[in-house]
Amino acid sequence: MKFFWLRCLSALLLSSGSVAFGLQDTPRPLDSRLMAAHWPAEWVTCPGAPARDPGVYVFRRQITLAAVPAHYWVHVSGDNRYLLHVNGQYAAEGPARGDVFHWRFETVDLAPLLHAGKNTLAALVWNFGTDAPVAQMSYRTGFLMQGDTAAEDAVDTGSAWQVHEEQGRAETKLNSSAGYFGAGPSERIDGRVLDWRWDAEESAATWQTAEPIGHAATREALDAPTAWELVPDELPPMEHRLTDAGVVVRVEGELAGAKAFPGMPVVIPAHTHVKLLLDHRVLQTAYPELITSGGRDADIHITYAEALYDAQGNKGDRNETAGRQIQGLTDEFLPDGGEHRRFSPLWWRTWRYLQVDVTTQDQPLKLDALRAWFTAYPFEERAKIDGDIPQLDAIFATGWRTARLCAHETYMDAPYWEQLQYVGDTRIQALISYAMSGDSRLAKQAIENIDDSRTPEGITESRYPSGMPQLIPPFSLLWVGMVHDYWMYVDDEALVKQMLPHTRTVLDWFTARQRPDGLLGKMLWWEFGDWTSGYPYGTPPQDADGGSTFLTLQFVAALQEARELELKFGSAERAAQYEAMIERAREAVNRESFDAASGLYADTPEKKSFSTEANVLAVLTDTAPKASLAEVIRRVLASQERNAVTLDGKPVPPMSQMSFYFRFYLARAMVHAGVGDLYLEQLGPWRQMLKMGLSTWAEMPEPTRSDCHAWSASPNFDLLTVVAGIAPDAPGFRRVRIAPHLGGLSHLEAAMPHGDGEIQVAYVRHGQGWTAKVTLPAGLEGSLVWNGQEHALHAGEQELSLPANTP
Repeated sequence: MKFFWLRCLSALLLSSGSVAFGLQDTPRPLDSRLMAAHWPAEWVTCPGAPARDPGVYVFRRQITLAAVPAHYWVHVSGDNRYLLHVNGQYAAEGPARGDVFHWRFETVDLAPLLHAGKNTLAALVWNFGTDAPVAQMSYRTGFLMQGDTAAEDAVDTGSAWQVHEEQGRAETKLNSSAGYFGAGPSERIDGRVLDWRWDAEESAATWQTAEPIGHAATREALDAPTAWELVPDELPPMEHRLTDAGVVVRVEGELAGAKAFPGMPVVIPAHTHVKLLLDHRVLQTAYPELITSGGRDADIHITYAEALYDAQGNKGDRNETAGRQIQGLTDEFLPDGGEHRRFSPLWWRTWRYLQVDVTTQDQPLKLDALRAWFTAYPFEERAKIDGDIPQLDAIFATGWRTARLCAHETYMDAPYWEQLQYVGDTRIQALISYAMSGDSRLAKQAIENIDDSRTPEGITESRYPSGMPQLIPPFSLLWVGMVHDYWMYVDDEALVKQMLPHTRTVLDWFTARQRPDGLLGKMLWWEFGDWTSGYPYGTPPQDADGGSTFLTLQFVAALQEARELELKFGSAERAAQYEAMIERAREAVNRESFDAASGLYADTPEKKSFSTEANVLAVLTDTAPKASLAEVIRRVLASQERNAVTLDGKPVPPMSQMSFYFRFYLARAMVHAGVGDLYLEQLGPWRQMLKMGLSTWAEMPEPTRSDCHAWSASPNFDLLTVVAGIAPDAPGFRRVRIAPHLGGLSHLEAAMPHGDGEIQVAYVRHGQGWTAKVTLPAGLEGSLVWNGQEHALHAGEQELSLPANTP
């Protein structure tokens, strides 16, 4: 069983130790009586409470046991979310986000927390209503617990449970951050009315009987009595570990001993206003926990930010604090004067900088401690790399930190700003997960999440789960690519077969919009391609009736990937149709959009503008003739040089430049064009971010909204698959192809996880040649490609002497 650390969640916990219990790594199969029937347990709510408006509620059930059994399995869920305690100790939280047709429940073994005699089960359940995070979907406020078998049915929710509304907690909008913010509201905790003993046997709250609202049921049940169609949460528990909140780097107001906090307690006198700015040095996602004593009626605000801002609203050097102020999401805590009160929001926060702003009234306030409980998906870093690449360790560590903070119960574009699982970001994140950890579980769920979002028209939403529908049709094409990526890296053909029919609905939607000349016509909704100056609001240029080179070639790329899936699992006839459509579209792009004078592809047949993105796709899809692939990429790279106006005698027209996001596709195109040895020269933007003091990769070059954006972490994947050259050569990673691109390096070592073990490579330059040492796990074979020549590889260790690289 997967055990995890106790999280002391604000004032909710009575102790601060750690325990081993709870959620299991692999979901426990449901008892047969629950598989395809209405459950004995009923969803319950608070009588008289609004169904969908904001509110926080405590549900409680007390059971008596003659003895503690070896196991006591229960299934738990809530809407929007729940926190479950047993006998005052943390037991579980959830549910993992989904939609009401795929509403998740957690399976928990309560036995380690039970004792003979009376036991108190208590759940804090909250609904933030219209202020909930955009990623949070909902039906209505409710809580559910179901015993796995008849031996546990005493816990089944129904009229035997009690409930009361928690008046001490509420969502607020104390201030807002600049830019689109969808991660959820601030919170206000009023300790003067809070039920501090909500999870204790002797709670003095006024309880009432919980109101049943319908029996629970899985998706297999006939005519479910509520809208929630239950599915098990198949992910492991999120990581929870104690970490620090930061160190004090600035004090505003007079306060003795402030710089020693939070390592040492500090007392703020009565009628005092003080601000403590803490720097964690690197960004983190965590539950902050402030412990206080005394100080009744004091007002405490905690503000969280990725960076500080100067007077003009710029971030600049992230390490600089002088002349800079914090702005961002702010929680408010109001002490009741009690001892060792623990304050923490219901949802985790993201920060590098954290400011504690305190105004005391008639009583002094003691800040006993401030700490944090780090949380994220429990990825294990298994990949390794070492070599003479400047700042390699910093680039690799920063990329992995970015990927980790953008992965929780779902992948997330940005942990501070939106916390939404966008397909464009998620495709890159999934590939990083495969290469860095070998863990494909979150990627599998992401593919299923996005599949669940398909509209009646057949395409997917751009992000999911999402309580606010958004459609970016090109992201549906990238979802097809995600399925293909999964097929190559993960030995799970069942999921690929399940998704294949759904890739057809996506491609059929686009096929209906292919013009007679082969280019795509105008589409509905947001035709996002990349954040670049030449793409207004991210949309590639189009003529009046469409004709976008970028969008047409993105369609071609999806057709190529889907064609391979059809040939393996589906319809040969459909594969042939895809091939015909591919050729028709490529011919149209070459006929209508290629500009012979520059040797590049224009954005539309009118040839008024050029973009690096469109030309990268022309290479990746083999729309450009094979003989000219390298030339096109070299011209794309030359366009990045400020003074580059010609290359090989041809003009290099002004081109809109790609974002960090699209550089992932540039790396693939460079390898495809045979110029992968130039890749290391493309790491300049990431080195510039390190120079600016970022600890995670930003969404875009300065000025940037988000300091942590998953799509910018692609160098970790590139260093392993492009530079070290390790990649699957058959579906399910059943063969490996190692094709390094070492540029001007002298040595490089790398390791990548594989389902059968670990793939290890080491390259050392000596004199006029190289020595390559390759170790493959048992049962894995493949090839090493060097200077266009293939060398067979077998399981185990082998050493090859190789000539110098061809210029």
